[in-house]
Amino acid sequence: MNILGISAHYHDSAAALLIGGQPVAAVQEERLSRRKNDAAFPIGAIEWCLDHAGLEPDDLDAVIFYERPTLKFDRILTTMLRSFPHSWRAFPKAMKNMLGEKLWVRGLIASELGVPVRKVQCIEHHQSHAAAAFLTAPTREAAILTADGVGEWATLTVGRGVKNGDGSASISLLRELRFPHSLGLLYSAFTAFLGFAVNEGEYKVMGLASYGTPSRVDDVRRVIRRTADGAFALDLDYFEFHSSVESAFSRRFVDLFGPPRSPYDPIDLSSAEGRRFADIAASVQRVLEDILVDIARALHRETGLPDLCLGGGVALNGVANARLLRDSGFERLFVPPAPGDAGCALGAALYADRILFGRPHREIPDHPYWGPAVDPATLARLAREDGFPVETVGGGQMLKDVADEIVEGAVVGWMDGAMEFGPRALGNRSILAAPHDGRMRDRLNRDIKFREEFRPFAPVVTVEEADRFFILPPGGVRLARFMSGVFPVRPEWRDRLAAVTHVDGTARVQAVDIGMAPRLHALLQAYGRRSGMPVLLNTSFNLAGEPIVNSAAEGYSTFRRSRIDLLVAGDVRVRKQRQSQDMSLEEVA
Repeated sequence: MNILGISAHYHDSAAALLIGGQPVAAVQEERLSRRKNDAAFPIGAIEWCLDHAGLEPDDLDAVIFYERPTLKFDRILTTMLRSFPHSWRAFPKAMKNMLGEKLWVRGLIASELGVPVRKVQCIEHHQSHAAAAFLTAPTREAAILTADGVGEWATLTVGRGVKNGDGSASISLLRELRFPHSLGLLYSAFTAFLGFAVNEGEYKVMGLASYGTPSRVDDVRRVIRRTADGAFALDLDYFEFHSSVESAFSRRFVDLFGPPRSPYDPIDLSSAEGRRFADIAASVQRVLEDILVDIARALHRETGLPDLCLGGGVALNGVANARLLRDSGFERLFVPPAPGDAGCALGAALYADRILFGRPHREIPDHPYWGPAVDPATLARLAREDGFPVETVGGGQMLKDVADEIVEGAVVGWMDGAMEFGPRALGNRSILAAPHDGRMRDRLNRDIKFREEFRPFAPVVTVEEADRFFILPPGGVRLARFMSGVFPVRPEWRDRLAAVTHVDGTARVQAVDIGMAPRLHALLQAYGRRSGMPVLLNTSFNLAGEPIVNSAAEGYSTFRRSRIDLLVAGDVRVRKQRQSQDMSLEEVA
């Protein structure tokens, strides 16, 4: 069967295509439209998936949407009516949004693709999250926990998945917590309060938390209380997301935590106000972790299973993931490379194939590289037209040369093969640099990424050497595969890994094995032979406010508009003069 999965109309729209039960293509709309977090109907992503596979819409057996719009409309209408008249301003906008294309999504899909509406089906949002987490994981049976802002009604679910010996698979979501009580919306309210964009800046809150102390935990627990059944409930007097489109938090929230930060004001961590924001971030992070661990512990006791599959946007919180691995009782934690709404496109297609249509389960290739491939010839042509020197060097010599450049202080734009599916650059659309000098972190934030100075960068390391530099608990290598966990840097290496060591001594580690990313693995080995450390700084290949680059042309444009020194696509490299203030590894040593 040919099955197309679609997520759209909230944030991070995407499309994914299965042929014979196997993914062949998956891409977020933002990577093609160049609008960050693009929520529009993903026609570009759909067209690319079909073109990549050589299919026409008529060749599709089913098109699966990642949620049930009628259930979502029920939740929005019920919520607006319950909070009336306070919601009178939000009501018209909510109804306009839902009564437009969102409610009639099956007809919209059929019209856009030219397929019969009978081929279009919808499954529930958290079923999509659960399928993306469990059906892609290399485990036969696992507990499942999904948590996000909100789907239709559910905001958190627990359950279990089984891949049977006869080829059948099942996913049973046993219980759910419903809107407006939501860990994702709690964290998003604090994201907005701290002056960051909701559905985009939550990871900034996680980074800021390391600069503070959880001194406001009791205050956070006033706005989210635990319930006798082991769940939680928000005190809605502190929030407005359920009745307003203008604010996520209420005046009472401000009375408790103080004035919110303006998005236009920098965070000065040396000031009392900056420390207040950092302490608030640390406090909500701690409460989020505590609740997740408690729920996961109960799920572990209930299922007795060693593996937990985690899905939903909350699964992007690497600090919480590492604590779940350490404290929940589960031996292994599986987080897919795209646990948020974009990944629901793949999850919806897999759920339909395995569960709705009852087709036999087939193991999914354990990598994130499902997007468009880079064309090195395009990079060579563009650079030559602009008069840049272009070199084409094959095999190991290219890797040795790039490693030498990095040792000398170069910042490298690295494009290789198919683009990653999900929010993180995992070595195919990355900016790479030496990890040893804290000034490299500052340079990247200031001159290349154009972002806040408190933001950390991630290390990428060969899986064979990961435990030498980082304290990985049992099961930690799995979390590090897709950069899904934050772990301590070993104290003896923190000075020599200063550019990737966060203020609290941790790092969001990516551990690469040769089977998943052979070229990146070989580059790390080449750098290790020169430096003694097969570790590089790895950050997404984009500038602030832009999606990760997709094509060679976009990589080249970013290279021209920033202070990246060297651009590599396959066997093609383009160089410009490095800045004189850069320091080589030898100079630092």
